[in-house]
Amino acid sequence: MITDQSQFIFLIISGVLLMVLMCGFIVVMVLLHRQQQFRNRQKMEKLKAEYERTILSVEKEIQEQTLSFIGQELHDNLGQVLSLTKLTLSQPDPENFTEGKRLINQAIKEVRSLSKRLNLDWVKEVQFLDFLYSELQKIENSGFCKTQFHTNMEKIDLEQDMKLILIRVVQECLNNIMKHAEPSTISIVVNQSNDNLQLLIKDDGMGFDTSGKPNGMGLYNLKSRIETIGGTLKISSIISLGTEIRLNIPLASSGT
Repeated sequence: MITDQSQFIFLIISGVLLMVLMCGFIVVMVLLHRQQQFRNRQKMEKLKAEYERTILSVEKEIQEQTLSFIGQELHDNLGQVLSLTKLTLSQPDPENFTEGKRLINQAIKEVRSLSKRLNLDWVKEVQFLDFLYSELQKIENSGFCKTQFHTNMEKIDLEQDMKLILIRVVQECLNNIMKHAEPSTISIVVNQSNDNLQLLIKDDGMGFDTSGKPNGMGLYNLKSRIETIGGTLKISSIISLGTEIRLNIPLASSGT
């Protein structure tokens, strides 16, 4: 009888202990799950904040670049047109008045064109492939070096923020090449493979040692910007042979 009571008590105690252990396990798992959720939420908020900082930084840089361009255009282009207009209209001749009217219309057109660049609306309007071709044409027209552009795409639609970041990254890469590489040719190749945009920026210039920190080039700082839109940026360079910058960006989120 005593043995049966002992076994019964043992079973009750064992059951209670098992329930306590199960409850404790469940509580621990719930706490761990909540901690993981909290860490994931913190990580997402950090990524979102970094993305927003990147967009703001890129917008500021492009606006500063635009203002610098506008200042140069006002001085070199519009100023010259207005000076010619003044000289033309200073002589009372019907032909001069006609020419003066033409110059005034040209000045108005220039002002309207410059005013559009004071904001970032042009980013919405410009096609990314057209932008790449235009940037290379500017370089070649300046006489700096030859350029090449190749693509297997007719058109690509990108979200404005993604396009904004890519535009700034490309501008910065081209500026670095012009400042440091001394190339005879700069080429850009753009291809779409599955749901990825692949972009190669290549020059045949001086190159640099990728194992060290490139002085003043800042190319590695561009990686963080590409990462905010889920892409990757890889740099390979051989001294005296040139540099290749490869960008790979997923397009699934852009709706293409």
